Formats: sequence, C-alpha cells, structure tokens
Amino acid sequence: MSQTIEVRFKGTRKAYFLWDDADAPLRVGQPVVVEVERGRDLGRVTAVGDVAGKKCGSSCSGCAVGGDAAQEPAPLKPVLRRATGEDLRTHDEIRLSEEEARRKVIQRVRVHDLVMKVSDTEWQWDRSKLTIYFTAEKRVDFRALVRDLASLFRTRIELRQIGVRDEAARLSGVGRCGREYCCSSWLGELSPVNLGLAKDQHLSLNPSQISGGCGRLLCCLKYEHEFYVTARRRFPKEGKTVTTSVGAEKVVAVDIFRERVFLRSEEQGSRIIPLLQLREEVERLGGVLMTAEARSQATVVAAEPLVDTVLEDEANALGSLGDAPTAGPEGTERRDPERSGRRRRRRHRGGGSAGGAGQGGGGPA
Repeated sequence: MSQTIEVRFKGTRKAYFLWDDADAPLRVGQPVVVEVERGRDLGRVTAVGDVAGKKCGSSCSGCAVGGDAAQEPAPLKPVLRRATGEDLRTHDEIRLSEEEARRKVIQRVRVHDLVMKVSDTEWQWDRSKLTIYFTAEKRVDFRALVRDLASLFRTRIELRQIGVRDEAARLSGVGRCGREYCCSSWLGELSPVNLGLAKDQHLSLNPSQISGGCGRLLCCLKYEHEFYVTARRRFPKEGKTVTTSVGAEKVVAVDIFRERVFLRSEEQGSRIIPLLQLREEVERLGGVLMTAEARSQATVVAAEPLVDTVLEDEANALGSLGDAPTAGPEGTERRDPERSGRRRRRRHRGGGSAGGAGQGGGGPA
C-alpha cells in the first residue's frame, strides 16, 4: 500500500508524494529525491502516513488525497529514491552557491533600476530552475530582468513576490523572546493577526512593542486571545455602572488573573473587591452581573484560575495602581496589578512561544 509523504525543501516550501515500498518505510528526517515540475529536487521527510495524508487533504483540493469528488483528482507523484551521500554533497554545494547567485541578481536589479528587494534565491537540486524571492511595495515589471538572468545563469528563471511575513519565515531570526521565529521554526501556516487581538488583551498599542522582526504584528498575539476573551466574559465591562451595597459604582478596571474588580463611586471613593463578592452584592439587590449564557461559557475558566487570589486592604483602594509599590501583608511589596499582569503575560509568551513574529515570531510573525 502506498504511503503519503510530506517533503519540505528550503524555507517553508513543501509538497506531498507517495512512497510505494511498504517493506522499507520512510522515516521523518530522511532526505529523499523527488520528481517535481521540470526536473528533480531534494528535500527531507517531515510527515508520513496518516499525518501527512491529513495535512495534504487540509491544504490542497486538487490531488488524489484532498481532491474534490466532482473533479478528476491529480495523482501524487512518487518519491524516486532515498538520497545518497553523493546527493547530499551536491545539495550542500548548491546551497553554498545560492548566496553568490543572490549577489549577482541584486547587481542586475540595480542595472535595470527596479524598485524591489531580493530576499533569497533557491536552486532546484538538478539546477534546472532558479527561483528568486523578492519583496516590493508596488508591482514590478521584471520581464527584461528575467531575460537578462536567463542568459546569465543558463537556466529557467522564476521570480516570486512574497510578503514581509513570508520573508521572515524564509530567512529566520531570533524574536524578542530569545527564541527562533515561530513562522520559521514550527508554525506551519501564517494566520492573519489584527490590532483587535492586542486591544482585547489590554496590551500597549505602541507598534514597537507588539511587532515582530518582520514589522508586522506578533504572531503570538493570537495564542492566548481565546483565553482572554473567555475570561473577560465573567467580568463586567469596564466603564459600566453597577449597583452594589454601597450604591452606584463604576467599573474602572478588572484583574482576570487575581479575580478582582476595581470600582469607584463619587460618595465612597475607590475600592477593590473579589469578583465573587461583587456578584453576590449585585444579585442580592436584584441585579444581574452576567447572563446565564455567559456564565456557562466561562465555566472552564472559572474552575481553574491561573493564580491564587490575593486580596488587598480596601484602605489601599486604587493606590497600588501607581508606579510606586505599596505595602502588602507582612511587609511585602505589592506592585501595580495591571503592570504585573503585563509582565506575567510577557514571561508566559517568552517561555512558551517563539516570541518575535510570533515570537513568535512570530511570527514574524
């Protein structure tokens, strides 16, 4: 029985093939020589069997695995053979020559006075094609450049325009978290990231703080977004006025990590109370802090709080929101809860993701 194989090449390029030798199955990480359009190429196996079949079926719609039943599926090409030592040496020599090819392409781009940035070049393993990746803000007419490069390299030339996030994924780098970009290390697909993700997490909207190496928003902003949205459903919205045991109070801020709500009233001033106490006070007076539907959706988050609830004296009120630390129980210092929350989120991202562009990397995230 044929086995579906995922093969990755330089950068983020990948393709799917079939392996017919069931007696000697391929393993992840093995180099193989495959048949591609107009020639042969060398790559490494990154997924086999059912895993590769599911990835192939979810990423394409025109092959034998993921094709639509209403159309004639295009069969996957077979893997030609395992790569030999000589094949690997040839592959390494080609990779070393790609930087020289990129410098020559940059010189030709300057001669033709084209506004484009050459990011990377990639030789096909049999040197039958040279792919040139570039970024540009506007459309570029490179027909004359292609003819010039074809006569220079004596091979087929393909110019492919990519975005800055794809460029970061190909070139790789280290994100602000200290790890390799998510997009170039493990993140298979680059999903869209918008500014609303940072707003929902109450992060700084300073572009230098939430952007990755690619200049776009961090890919890791999306990792914890679902938790923040779900957790905030349990709290009243900031700016809302609620009726409590001391009268009408305005919700100034919420602390989803410590399960606290910051309230302020014109008569009584400011105070900090646990979410559970606020809910009891509101319901005792006949009000509703959150609907039954929202409460059921947030059950999972309520069952497992991230940190132990730490209550502060009401006498401190909102004094701890300032820059200076305030005294806590047993003489310990207590910092601004929102500032601490931001530090906790940064530590969490730095340890669990490839920060940057997503860091990221994030991505270039």
